[in-house]
Amino acid sequence: MLTSLSLIFLVGLATAAICQKIKLPRIIGMLFTGIVLGPYVLDLLDPSILSISAELRKMALIIILLKAGLSLDLGDLKKVGRPAIMLSFVPASCEIVGYIIFAPILLGVSRIDAAVMGAVLAAVSPAVVVPRMVNLMENKYGTDKAIPQMIMAGASCDDIFVIVLFTTFLGMAQGQGASVMSFVNIPVSIILGVALGAVAGYILYRFFETAYAHKSCVRNSTKVIIVLGVSFLLISIETWLEGKVAVSGLLAVVAMACVLKMKSIAFVSKRLSEKFGKLWIAAEVILFVLVGAAVDIRYTAKAGAAAVALIFAALIFRAFGVLLCVAKTNLSLKERAFCVIAYMPKATVQAAIGSVPLAAGLGCGKIVLSVAVMAIIITAPLGAFGMDATYRRFLHH
Repeated sequence: MLTSLSLIFLVGLATAAICQKIKLPRIIGMLFTGIVLGPYVLDLLDPSILSISAELRKMALIIILLKAGLSLDLGDLKKVGRPAIMLSFVPASCEIVGYIIFAPILLGVSRIDAAVMGAVLAAVSPAVVVPRMVNLMENKYGTDKAIPQMIMAGASCDDIFVIVLFTTFLGMAQGQGASVMSFVNIPVSIILGVALGAVAGYILYRFFETAYAHKSCVRNSTKVIIVLGVSFLLISIETWLEGKVAVSGLLAVVAMACVLKMKSIAFVSKRLSEKFGKLWIAAEVILFVLVGAAVDIRYTAKAGAAAVALIFAALIFRAFGVLLCVAKTNLSLKERAFCVIAYMPKATVQAAIGSVPLAAGLGCGKIVLSVAVMAIIITAPLGAFGMDATYRRFLHH
């Protein structure tokens, strides 16, 4: 495992630096490293590290979500309101409709199989989007109209909505029918996740304040470890309650960090945010290299030109959904175009659930996985490059 970790860090950082040097997003180098080192090309990564890949990716995602929450200004988020709520489900719904219309024509699959495919591919990748929105907030790009906050909030809820739809469509494809409770669980999951995180954040704030009042001040490094421990616990609660009560662990993590920022003294939350920023340097490499390692490159050739055409056709539907969300707002055309670009990348969710239909024995399993792999390879670098190349010109500083 140590050899694998050394390869992930050294080769991942080296390829990221090369990409940065030639004006490409660092994520491209990390994804490429994962694909090459992964089990489907050179097979240099230890099976033990691949077996815990999903948990490691989730840990990395937690770190950037904590940093996001500690950087998020709820006052700014209240200003955008309606568009942020709409972004959590409208673009994904439009993209799924695109797959339902075009997948049977281009790939010859049934409508229900097309719905399963759309649900796999409709989720935006918080792993690609959130770090960039945090960077924009720190550098004050688009914050006058709360654009990064709006995109980050929408992207965090988008995944919950899509995964619920995916389980519903998967059940229908297996002949189980659709459950009304699946759709009821979407708002329940969001509300309970935010409430759980807010309670955890307030308890942590009181604990740190009490320790300070009794002159046993907790060091910032220790606070980081405690906050991380509580975050892992919140994610575990989601797993423990699965099948009983729907709770979003990732939203709970963001809510906890937001409450800590609101309640704590400004310089405390700023220092915590800086600490998590430093942790993200290592977590980012692990996250994207392991996402790359999960990509089975063999399926890309099978997907072919029809799959590429399908992905871009569905992205047009997604773009229409984003534009619908920001209609009747004070955003300029350039700012709306940036929102469309920011909602393009796919990576983490597709890597996590792309192979589920195949494992479930669905006839469309192979083609769903092929299109999911193709979508990661096309949209993750394209979206990352698009955001990095346009934010200075499209957003107000």
